[in-house]
Amino acid sequence: MDGIASRQAHIIGFEFDEVIVPAHPGVINSETLAKPLHMLPVGGKESWSVQFDELPKLILRLHLSDGTIGLGEFYRDHEWTRVEQIADNLMGRSLDELILQKLPIPLCREYDGFECAIWDAYAKQLGVPLHRLLGGALRDKIAVSAWSSHRTQDEIGPWVRQYQDQGFKVIKFKCDLEDDVPGWCARIAEHAPGMKIIFDPNQRWENPGNARPIIREIEKIGNVLVLEDPIPRWMMLDYKELRRFSSIPIALHVSLPYIYQGQRPYEAINAIAHGAVDGFNFNGGLAGFQQLDHIARTAGLYCWHGSEVDLGILEAMYVHQCSAAASCVWPGDIFGRMIRSHDLLDTPLKVEAPFIHVPADGPGLGVKLSEAALERFGVSKRRID
Repeated sequence: MDGIASRQAHIIGFEFDEVIVPAHPGVINSETLAKPLHMLPVGGKESWSVQFDELPKLILRLHLSDGTIGLGEFYRDHEWTRVEQIADNLMGRSLDELILQKLPIPLCREYDGFECAIWDAYAKQLGVPLHRLLGGALRDKIAVSAWSSHRTQDEIGPWVRQYQDQGFKVIKFKCDLEDDVPGWCARIAEHAPGMKIIFDPNQRWENPGNARPIIREIEKIGNVLVLEDPIPRWMMLDYKELRRFSSIPIALHVSLPYIYQGQRPYEAINAIAHGAVDGFNFNGGLAGFQQLDHIARTAGLYCWHGSEVDLGILEAMYVHQCSAAASCVWPGDIFGRMIRSHDLLDTPLKVEAPFIHVPADGPGLGVKLSEAALERFGVSKRRID
């Protein structure tokens, strides 16, 4: 089919599969610890009240009039009313009339699921991998880390060693003031020498007075690669002072899907202007992540790609994004299949630790959905046409 004629195909339907995919037993945190990681309020509950793998995710198949199907995946805890309103607004539109970097969708957490499907369909019509729409791949494999939430002191050393034995060079941990982080570092140095650590307190070290003694202790051990969001994000001047105080690089997480927390691209500019960070954890949709990458690249800083411990479609999108992002040097959070019991893909993304390869099973995202997995983990279906 002629490329121009193909792109004039219009949207004729949306097929949604709502799924709940639990984590493998024991992989989130030690069984004796109860540390929910979902930061956003759910069903009227306060934040930090629900473990992320208990929440539903939405898989989208976007149908075009020429038979093309674009795949999308939404972040956890979608809102059906908003999803249906956006689908109604997109119905009947041709891809030619859509501006990929600014789709006719309001700013919301559901934006990126639709964006993913539209970009996938567009790339499929052109017969090119998705990263070509971002300027092309600078690399064909992406550095990734292993991951864990909170662990007990007795468990953490052997737990990290298993990942090192698989070939991973970095592991990321969630932590708070209740955790003996210097003790963790010592155990990891003992059991997995050479393994580097990214610590993410999610702002829960609360203030510089708490952070400085911890930093001094972990500096002595010398196996921390990056410290992410140690204190509340509004404390940019304190971030700057911590950066001066510490030999460990300080990173700020700018997560564009955290609409309700007001995270926007200008936060990266603000952090750079204050001299507050050495780099970033970025995550967002295709156009948004590229915007953030350009900011970091211009400033000469590094980033990695964040996640919400997602399934295979979003992770495939992340790999394409990282492959085209010059600043994306630090190992990324693309470890969903290690944590979740399935990624819903017919063929999993290829991981050869410490790297994940750009998927290439056809144009677009280069992945195919597993119908059996959708049936196994599905909780509801909806179709709009």
